[in-house]
Amino acid sequence: QVTLVESGGGLVQAGDSLRLSCAASVRSFSSYQMGWFRQAPGKEREFVAASSGSGGITYYADSVKGRFTISRDNAKNTVYLQMNSLKPEDTAVYYCAARGSLTTLRLVGGDYWGQGTQVTVSS
Repeated sequence: QVTLVESGGGLVQAGDSLRLSCAASVRSFSSYQMGWFRQAPGKEREFVAASSGSGGITYYADSVKGRFTISRDNAKNTVYLQMNSLKPEDTAVYYCAARGSLTTLRLVGGDYWGQGTQVTVSS
């Protein structure tokens, strides 16, 4: 069983930065591929970023490439999403997800999900 708890969301202005954190309660955290997804009001949940277990392989949605960075600290069982140059269209609930397969995580989502954290970007 994997429990994921996100934190770090909030209300910011366009151009600001935020760092989201996701703490995992699980053994062998490094064996899980970790990702971030988001869901805006009235829209389907979409992939944002993913990291392999070691952190050596990362993927990003085109819409966030160059602005967001996913990283992980396996000693702390935590994955992060550094979000820079935020735009109003980044406003969404951000979810952390975990899965054994990186490809499946990116395409389908996680086996495990956090409760989400709200990010609101004002113009």
